[in-house]
Amino acid sequence: MNVMLADDERALAAGRDGKAMAMRIVAESARLLGARRLLPITSAHIDGGLYHGDSGTLFAEKLVTEGARVAVRATLNVGALDLAGGCTVRLAEPQRGMAQRMMRAYVALGCEPSWTCAPYQAGHRPARGEDVAWGESNAVVFCNSVLGARTNRYGDFLDIACAVAGRAPDCGLHQAENRRARVVVDVSGLSDRFFADDTAWPVLGSLYGRLVGNAVGVLTGVRGAPDEDALKAFGAAAASSGAVGLFHIVGLTPEAPDLATATGGLEPETRIVVTAAMVADSRRRLSTAARADRIDAVAIGSPHLSLAEFDRLESLIAGRRLQVPLFACTARHVLEALGDQRRRTSLEEAGVTIVADTCVVVTPILADIKGGVLMTNSGKFAHYAPGNTGYATLYGSLADCVESAVSGRPVLSEPQG
Repeated sequence: MNVMLADDERALAAGRDGKAMAMRIVAESARLLGARRLLPITSAHIDGGLYHGDSGTLFAEKLVTEGARVAVRATLNVGALDLAGGCTVRLAEPQRGMAQRMMRAYVALGCEPSWTCAPYQAGHRPARGEDVAWGESNAVVFCNSVLGARTNRYGDFLDIACAVAGRAPDCGLHQAENRRARVVVDVSGLSDRFFADDTAWPVLGSLYGRLVGNAVGVLTGVRGAPDEDALKAFGAAAASSGAVGLFHIVGLTPEAPDLATATGGLEPETRIVVTAAMVADSRRRLSTAARADRIDAVAIGSPHLSLAEFDRLESLIAGRRLQVPLFACTARHVLEALGDQRRRTSLEEAGVTIVADTCVVVTPILADIKGGVLMTNSGKFAHYAPGNTGYATLYGSLADCVESAVSGRPVLSEPQG
């Protein structure tokens, strides 16, 4: 399928500089995706700044050398190094140097050095209906679902190309007809106690992702009003266990004031009724440790911790000393707030290791322990940690994580059904 480029897009693609290269990448991607045209975008969130190999660094540096600059606001997802936190990244040379070069190149392209997987918590919040080009699965699903902006899941190289060109392929979740819910997931049979438990939304998100895959679904029967941290946790878990780019919740998310609006007035293709047994199974799947008789580390903050989540962490620690390392991953804007209130020092004195600009699952921070066990309250950490770190996982609430870190052994409360 041929892509119909506007005159200015065609002229730009015919050039020889970095912006022309970016436009050609976007146009060719549009052809491969079956898009007939390109869309102007208002912002981007760049996932490509995380070092996975030298090619990523060399690509970013070539754009810089060719004079490219982003044409729209572009925030940066996590990198491989902690430049602002307090942890040691065990990344050896030459990989460390290449990772640092990559981070510098993206800043040189005009991207904001936000280095967070949750840019929506740092003020990057496009309006409902805006077309954007975001990478990072949890950021994409939050942007589409909670903010109501429109983006596909943009991967490395294409994300920065879109930001430089100021265009994205007109396909997928940019189009209204692809945003209607085709799967109805009914959670009305779950108890009030379940929804009041702080493990509810990561557990439910993990289940939801496995149920719908990459389809657009809508939740019905939700009780209470989950805050943004809960919706963040739900979307991150759903995008990890499945390939969810957009979800709706009747009465809560902007494109689902009612079920008929969420489904576009059409009959859904599938209806799923969630039971307590399905939820219990989802919770069990988040723990891969064969026996819950020890933990070697606790990690929270995937997606990055908000200031409100730090408030709760501080309250739960209550001045006690931790016996097991607790890694709290967060963003620079949250660090600034903690520093201004001298709270960071008290947390670190209690034994918390604050990680900024990155997280423990994407770069080597955890100690190299064969058969290590990582406890977490994050559905996303639970999904990726075994493969990325070699640690088995033990899933629990934030309170469970803190009590376990304080006692030095696993402490698991009875889950609420």
